[in-house]
Amino acid sequence: MNGFVESEPLAKARSYEERMEAFIDRKDRPCFHLSPRVGWMNDPNGFAYYQGEYHLFYQYSPYTTTWAPMHWGHAVSKDLLFWRYLPCALAPDAPYDEHNGCFSGSAIELPDGQLLLMYTGAGAKGKREDGSPQECQTQCLAVGDGVDFMKYEGNPVIDASSLPEGSSTEHFRDPKIWQEEDGTYRAVLASLAPDKSGQIVLYRSDDAFTWQFEHVVARNSWRYGIMWECPDLFHLDGKDVLLLSPQDMLPQGHEFYSGNGTLCIVGHVDPESGELVEETISSIDHGTDFYATQTLLAPDGRRIMVAWMQNWDALAGSLRDNRWFGQMATPRELSVRDGRLYQWPIRELEGLRRNQVVHQGVAVDKSPIALDGVRGRVVDMLVSIRPEDAGDPFREFVIWFAQDERFHSSVRYRPEHGSLEISRIHAGSRRAYVQHRKCTVPGTPTELTLRLVLDRFSVEVFANDGVRAMSMTIPTEVSADAITFSCKGRAVFDVEKYDLMDPAEV
Repeated sequence: MNGFVESEPLAKARSYEERMEAFIDRKDRPCFHLSPRVGWMNDPNGFAYYQGEYHLFYQYSPYTTTWAPMHWGHAVSKDLLFWRYLPCALAPDAPYDEHNGCFSGSAIELPDGQLLLMYTGAGAKGKREDGSPQECQTQCLAVGDGVDFMKYEGNPVIDASSLPEGSSTEHFRDPKIWQEEDGTYRAVLASLAPDKSGQIVLYRSDDAFTWQFEHVVARNSWRYGIMWECPDLFHLDGKDVLLLSPQDMLPQGHEFYSGNGTLCIVGHVDPESGELVEETISSIDHGTDFYATQTLLAPDGRRIMVAWMQNWDALAGSLRDNRWFGQMATPRELSVRDGRLYQWPIRELEGLRRNQVVHQGVAVDKSPIALDGVRGRVVDMLVSIRPEDAGDPFREFVIWFAQDERFHSSVRYRPEHGSLEISRIHAGSRRAYVQHRKCTVPGTPTELTLRLVLDRFSVEVFANDGVRAMSMTIPTEVSADAITFSCKGRAVFDVEKYDLMDPAEV
């Protein structure tokens, strides 16, 4: 790129990741979930389609497998499954991001064909009462050719001075940018409101470089956690959808759990006030490991979502003693039906299927049973469950996986309450962190269809065409690959199971 000058911190990061990547065997990574080139990964950033490829940036610390001042890692893919690493895109090398780095953001193609990155700079400004640095978060830009990016000389382009009076300068982050049909630009951002709970604010620009505050789109008012992170606002199937990641939530039934979760608000934006009128509110994913969603509109019109498949409260339970930590969830196609968000693995995943095995009308009760050809740790499996006798419903149905003589994980369904549970209590972790979660599945309680997608160190479960999703990382060694089924009462089930190929080999 003409005029590009590689700063010393960026050059150091690029040199380090290129050297250290060679020490990571591909077989020690997930098969088709993106993991960091080396070191630490958290939130997805800059998820965009540019010059014939999907670009996905991510929060990145190349030098350690724990959180550290943030860089932007970078990978590209033609199918969202096989990812090719590109050099580190951003490093903390400017006054406005040198404290804790280049935080989350997004990307968009400009009319001149360049790729624009919009991110939060975490700089230091002043001191707290205890003498520690007072972080100041501002919004910044970088422009490039898809590989090299120059930070905009006018950075920062947005600071908290334009927010409602009393809003935080320390918690103001995660811009998600898009272009309207009239050519103007919008960006939603996460902010801590004057009442010290989350709010989502909207900014407008004619050229993507000069921004003005418009209004508050949504207010937490202490309902769901405290700070709201990683907002994403889009129109889908006749509704306006706002995706969020609330911090420090309190539990509410089986819909929301303590800690850092996800939130989907389906409604419509009021044309006069610009605020989102809420119709339904739910978790995006009910599993143990899912945070910081981001979506793009694919060239074929699909709304596709990615997320970090990890939990901030589970970091002590690191999966493996590797040179990398963290992975993204399988990209998912989104739709809205009857006010609910549905999600389903991208259709490209079906192109990795091999070795189909089908069993129909299998009766099961009590002791776990194994089926010929049904095992593995890189698997796509559909299971349909129903009672053997409509007048005598079963009490519980369990799928055991990542199983050997000592360890296992499970998906458990109790039709009496429509309750679906995912668990890794016996998966081999020696740490006391989040081990299981439950949710309630809408629909006919005595019948259930599940899709399980396993990839070495994770499982993702989709219930009843994707009305519920549950994601979980698995610490068990890959050699534990048995899959069995058991039931309390009597049930009949069908199984359609595929091995999934490494996308590098397809």
